[in-house]
Amino acid sequence: MEYGILGWIIVGLIAGVLAKWIMPGKDPGGILITILIGIVGGVVGGFVASQLGIGGGNILNIVIATAGAILLLFLYRLVTKNRAV
Repeated sequence: MEYGILGWIIVGLIAGVLAKWIMPGKDPGGILITILIGIVGGVVGGFVASQLGIGGGNILNIVIATAGAILLLFLYRLVTKNRAV
């Protein structure tokens, strides 16, 4: 199944919620920032997957988007960890 940008945003929203569930913790910005990171992860993951010819099926697309969201959340935590509050 091919998704357009809107489809990957919706999948990214789901991925953001799943990423927060998989990687709980106190993040600057809370769940809203994590969901936005999930949307970006979903769009980026979807783009990369489509370029590699990977995808098809809703579950696989959610897994791809969630992996992208987890990676971005991990990087976000690394960057914000060193900031003074």
